[in-house]
Amino acid sequence: MIDALPADALRTRFDPSDLGFETTDDLPADTEVVGQNRAVEALDFGMSIDAEGYNVFALGPPGTGRRPLVQHLLEEQAAGEATPPDLCYINHFDDEREPRALRLPAGRGRELKEDVDALIEELQTALPGTFESEEYRSRREMIQEEVQEGQEAALDDLQARAREDGIALIRTPQGFVFTPLDDGEVVPPEEVESMPEEEREQVQQTIEAYQEALQDILQKMPEHQREARQRIEELNKEMATLVVDDLIEDLRDAYADFDDVVAFLDSVRDDLIENVDVFVQAAQQGPSPEQQGPQQMMQQQGQQGGAQQGARAPDGAFWRRYRVNLLVDHAETDGAPVVYEDNPNYQTLVGQVEQIAQMGALVTDFNLIRPGALHEANGGYLIVEARQLLTQPYAWEGLKRALRNGEIQIESPGQALGLIRTLTLEPEAVPLDVKLVVVGERMLYYLLDTLDPDMDRLFKVMADFDDQIDRDAAREDAYADLIATTVDDNDLRPFDRSGVARVFEHSLRVVGDTEKLSARVEDIRDLLTEADHWAQDGGADTVTGDHVQRAIDAQTRRAGRLRDRVQETIERENIYIDTTGATVGQINGLSYLEAGGFSFGRPHRITTRVRLGEGEIVDIEREAALGGPLHSKGVLILSGFLEGRFAQRYPLSLSARLVFEQSYGGIDGDSASSAELYALLSALAEVPLKQNLAVTGSVNQRGVVQPVGGVNEKVEGFFDVCEARGLAGDQGVLIPAANTDNLMLRPDVVAAVKAGRFHVYPVETVDQGIALLTGMEAGTRDEQGAFPDGTINARVEARLRTFADRRRRFARTDGTPQSSTEDA
Repeated sequence: MIDALPADALRTRFDPSDLGFETTDDLPADTEVVGQNRAVEALDFGMSIDAEGYNVFALGPPGTGRRPLVQHLLEEQAAGEATPPDLCYINHFDDEREPRALRLPAGRGRELKEDVDALIEELQTALPGTFESEEYRSRREMIQEEVQEGQEAALDDLQARAREDGIALIRTPQGFVFTPLDDGEVVPPEEVESMPEEEREQVQQTIEAYQEALQDILQKMPEHQREARQRIEELNKEMATLVVDDLIEDLRDAYADFDDVVAFLDSVRDDLIENVDVFVQAAQQGPSPEQQGPQQMMQQQGQQGGAQQGARAPDGAFWRRYRVNLLVDHAETDGAPVVYEDNPNYQTLVGQVEQIAQMGALVTDFNLIRPGALHEANGGYLIVEARQLLTQPYAWEGLKRALRNGEIQIESPGQALGLIRTLTLEPEAVPLDVKLVVVGERMLYYLLDTLDPDMDRLFKVMADFDDQIDRDAAREDAYADLIATTVDDNDLRPFDRSGVARVFEHSLRVVGDTEKLSARVEDIRDLLTEADHWAQDGGADTVTGDHVQRAIDAQTRRAGRLRDRVQETIERENIYIDTTGATVGQINGLSYLEAGGFSFGRPHRITTRVRLGEGEIVDIEREAALGGPLHSKGVLILSGFLEGRFAQRYPLSLSARLVFEQSYGGIDGDSASSAELYALLSALAEVPLKQNLAVTGSVNQRGVVQPVGGVNEKVEGFFDVCEARGLAGDQGVLIPAANTDNLMLRPDVVAAVKAGRFHVYPVETVDQGIALLTGMEAGTRDEQGAFPDGTINARVEARLRTFADRRRRFARTDGTPQSSTEDA
């Protein structure tokens, strides 16, 4: 027989007096991470290496603070790095469908945008004003007058020559008309008709000659007008050039070191001069709505009936072509940028070209180009969550494409997939220099690594975050300072030593290992926040261990409905669980359930029936498709144990049925295999098992009891049932001895054990367990290979030998039974 564990072995306690501070206010509160050395080293390596494909995939369980920690470490690294250039898009005047990218030192992009906006503002006034000036109008009128005077002089000369020949040139609304003169007077048409035919023909010939001369003059008028227009155009360009050059020259000097900017300014100059007619028309049409006074605007609206104002061409839409679209502004960025994109869809990663509705159609220009996270993080670091990334259509492929090509190409998913052929902008691609960190669960990483061949090429660094921290004195001190840091960061009340000690104990319980601390910092932060709430509720200035315990109890209460309902069904005997007496082939097994982040244990009645058979152990759960593969594996191991211990000289000739009674859902895991084996041995030996004991633990083919998970919850689940019925002092749980280091039981369970009202037994082998459950020794083989009489193993072996003898007597060579009178 083995002894039960003492109460001190059931829960590791932290003595507050051993902590070297009074409250967390006494601690430096400068610890951001504890026990993640492997992950931190990987991140440091990924950030420091300058080679293609060395992006980082930070994997680990949720709640370990992966993303905040990654961002903190990246920000520390980025603070000492160079700030990347600003990114602008400008119009490509030769092909406006392909806007050009412009990169300038940090802060100069904003300066250029402001300078160009100021230039445009000045040009909006200066250019139309130039063409409204007296100088321009006089020079324009002079050109027009010169042309007009030349035309009039030619007509006057023609008219004078015609008059000398007795012909008058008369202007009518229908045009020019020649008619004969008589003593300086126009001859009426009826007199012309009455002239002698010879005289009339002579007059007609003279008129025709002058008509030909007039036709020559009239044909030359369009040429003179074209010449006038050319001279006016040259005048317009001359005037525009003077204004534009004067205003733009200062900008050229300010950005003389940037060839791309100078080229852009030259393009702006040339395009303004090329479009000078717009400003001439604007000057002729009067002031814009912005330049009109309120009275003028109201008067014009009244005249137009509220219609859209003005025919003034150079409005906001016209000037947009000259503006600078500042996509990424690093004027206020210190070091390299660190960007966390919480919605990593295709557009938010690679950018997009927006559109606006205008006159029933969608239009766009380079000013509507919007940056993506890759633009903002270019030259620095980008953090995205794997789950959000993978659930967005085409986002993963778009991100990989940018990394592979080393550039950011702004286009819609339809363009990228070749599904859309509409005419739109194709902005110039931007070189990409970013270190990407994808944060996600281990499952996602391993699935991607298995299914996506690009993973090994693009994510060569794996930063694996653990959910447990090795416990030692140094890490305990660091953990206490991590608590202090969390308290400070969240503006909580200081925690005294008892509060910190209780948080330590809860951390051990969360991990389920007294040699480890929990690395789930988000859960710890929630506990600290809730404990602070209860301290506030009680009017305390300091958070104590009682406040922490109240927060833990409140969490359990909120999440424990399912556990309470299970306990209620057992108490009302809707689910049968015995806690007294002894029964053959029946045992209390323990299972572990988790729902909504809350875990608890519950007992199950496991029964078995045996008879003569062919060595098969039937798992009814598996036959009913309720048992998982691990549970089925545990049942199959039982056959190996029986064969190895009892069937070396004769075949195993039994048929056994194992079942979890009143089980209406799926069961998986092998933690009940030792309980099933005890029930099977009991049925074979026909020795009852104590029902005041419950069992957990898996077993191997050699009969060694192996550790399982959820041991604390399982012990407490059976304890709650026994306590509800009244602790008799002989009740307890058998656990694997290897799980002793995992014990962190509730204080009420520890108190019951200390009072001798409940017991926890560490079991190493099946023989130890069956001896506790039956009160009989298991027995070991003597030198002759026989088990001692009166032992469990001897009774089992005898029963199995009986089965084997009966099977031989019943069997023929063809396998049919010889008799049906013997009862197996």
